[in-house]
Amino acid sequence: MQNSKAYDCLIKQLNANGSEKMDGYYPEVMEEIYDWEREEVEDIIWDAFFNKNEIELAQFLPKLEKYDGIKALKVGKNAYAVRCFNEALKLQEDVEILEHLITAYTREDQMEDAISIAGRLVEIEPENVPVLLMRANLNYVSEHYADVVADCDRAITLEPANATAYFLQGKAKKAAGDPLGAIVGLSQAIKLKEDFAEAFLLRAEVMLGVGDYNDGLEDANKVVELVPEEENAYLVRGRLYEAVGNSESAEKDYRYVTELNPFNEQAYLQLGSLYITRERPEEAIALFDEAIELKPDFARAYSERGRARLMKGDKNGSLEDMKKALEFDPNGERKVDGTYSNFEDMYKNRPL
Repeated sequence: MQNSKAYDCLIKQLNANGSEKMDGYYPEVMEEIYDWEREEVEDIIWDAFFNKNEIELAQFLPKLEKYDGIKALKVGKNAYAVRCFNEALKLQEDVEILEHLITAYTREDQMEDAISIAGRLVEIEPENVPVLLMRANLNYVSEHYADVVADCDRAITLEPANATAYFLQGKAKKAAGDPLGAIVGLSQAIKLKEDFAEAFLLRAEVMLGVGDYNDGLEDANKVVELVPEEENAYLVRGRLYEAVGNSESAEKDYRYVTELNPFNEQAYLQLGSLYITRERPEEAIALFDEAIELKPDFARAYSERGRARLMKGDKNGSLEDMKKALEFDPNGERKVDGTYSNFEDMYKNRPL
């Protein structure tokens, strides 16, 4: 009798030594991966093998690969986990294995593969809203914003009261350059979930971008009320305070973030930029130094320090900083708060 695919896979697996099967892993590493669950499944497979029970083999061999993949994920062996889950799927299409494979691909930064597998899940369960929103999240990370909106629209059709779907929809529209569409989606998310801090914060950012500063401040204040230690709420509120001319309140918010988290480089950047507008370049430079120490490839910090140095008359130092900014962010553009990360824009209309 010709061996089944399950038999062939089992023989290959059982005859392989540690380095062949696990691509360089040796028994001591295997001990980290296998636990009693896997051993239990392996015992069942051995019994099925010796009893020529191919139905049981076909049932349990994918589980062996699945357990190997799960344990590989737990110890950070993501590439090996991808191999295990794909081998399991060759033997059996299984929703749980597909979900684990998405996790493994995501950890390996293979986002297009993760999206493809999520598509298989959607085909299996086309009306499963969490699956649709998972694919929407993956597409958002990959900047496929139209696909995010399409999945969210489908999820909303299936569950009209799903606040997360509206939030993701608004988030994608903001990223795609549709601020009004973003406000509509985020507002609906907030209507459905009144304590949706993430939606309030994102809507505050959108309001900042469209110049609706007072409504933006209301949203930022709501986030501070809901989540008092949310650092980004103070940073966004600070920018809104600056926009309405309340630089003292902006400074307090930025200072508070540096106290809340001394490792938040964005807070030092925004406080330094504020000091530039107040014509306090020395203090600004010290803050940009802090930001760069925390994040050595922080292009915005270099460009802003370049502005501060130019204000002091240090043209050479300014030029060096702007070169650094361009090195780390060649496509830098002027930001919504009026600062620059682009060398040519910064020096436009300025005598050298």
